[in-house]
Amino acid sequence: MVPERLVRFPVRTILTVLITTVAVAIVLEMIWIARHVIIWILISLFLALAMNPAVEFFQRHGIRRRGMAAAVTYVLVLACLVGIGAAFVPTLVHQVSDLIHKVPDYVHDISRGKGRFGFLETKYHLPDRIRAAIHNGGATKALGLSGAALSITKSVITIVVGTITIAFLTFFMLLEGPRWMERFYGLLPEESRPRWRNVANQIYRTVGGYVTGNLLISLIAGSATTIVLLIMGVPYAVALGLVVAILDLIPLAGATIAAIIIATVAFLHSIPAGIVVIVFFVAYQQLENHLLQPVIYGRTVQLTPLAVLIAVLIGAELAGILGALAAIPVAGGIQVVLVDWLRHRRERIEKQTTVMPQTGET
Repeated sequence: MVPERLVRFPVRTILTVLITTVAVAIVLEMIWIARHVIIWILISLFLALAMNPAVEFFQRHGIRRRGMAAAVTYVLVLACLVGIGAAFVPTLVHQVSDLIHKVPDYVHDISRGKGRFGFLETKYHLPDRIRAAIHNGGATKALGLSGAALSITKSVITIVVGTITIAFLTFFMLLEGPRWMERFYGLLPEESRPRWRNVANQIYRTVGGYVTGNLLISLIAGSATTIVLLIMGVPYAVALGLVVAILDLIPLAGATIAAIIIATVAFLHSIPAGIVVIVFFVAYQQLENHLLQPVIYGRTVQLTPLAVLIAVLIGAELAGILGALAAIPVAGGIQVVLVDWLRHRRERIEKQTTVMPQTGET
């Protein structure tokens, strides 16, 4: 008979495990409660990294003070945004207004099985289903309007507050970023500061290059789509181009989703327009996948396509669209830290192996 073995754990070890578990749970709960603020901080950080090259450019060309260079950069970016808004927002509002005015006509056609959306009545009997849902559960249940007004109000307030907060956070990060980094370096041992400066510079190049390049690619995608839609006479070209620019920010899947949406709208307009739009997106996807994205991901992030896909999937699962947007630069930053740690560990092992034989000889 095998004798029983009793394993005794010291009380101190048990208390340490319990305290660590409780501390981790509290930290995770705090992160979950402050998730919106953390997202705002991350967005501000990415925007600051994207704008920082312009700040450094102005500092190298006459504007020595960091605060003045950051202010000039910030004003120029705001002026560009205002200019883009002045050029496109009136057209966008006009197109959305036209779409709203045409909704009653679409509803009239659907209810009689006519027009481009008549198949919703002839094949799916959508109006009858809506009437039945309203009769059985009321408009609130059919349309899912329970608490919708309050939810929309909260969302609008959150967006406004978030936008203002992100604007201020971005400016202060541009202004005080180098000081915070110097304070961080000051907390490190003097012999390790050059190493961590190098790591920070690599992470900056990785994240900043990716953010700037991704914004440029999205601008190209949205502008090219708008031009094609205008040529083919598809309505709401500016609004649809804006949709493409926003969706194209999402790595890998964003352009495909945009292509499906825009092609559907184009086919509803006319079959030739739908065919041209599909051909355009296929050609543009080849250009983006084989030229634009490799330049960004290869030279800045240096991640393989498999690593990019895994990072995007994990980011999307953790934080939705924002997680997918931040996944690649975060993965690139983690890769920089891991590569530096492995190199530092390998160098330490090599030093130990070279010192030990010399000690044995003496």
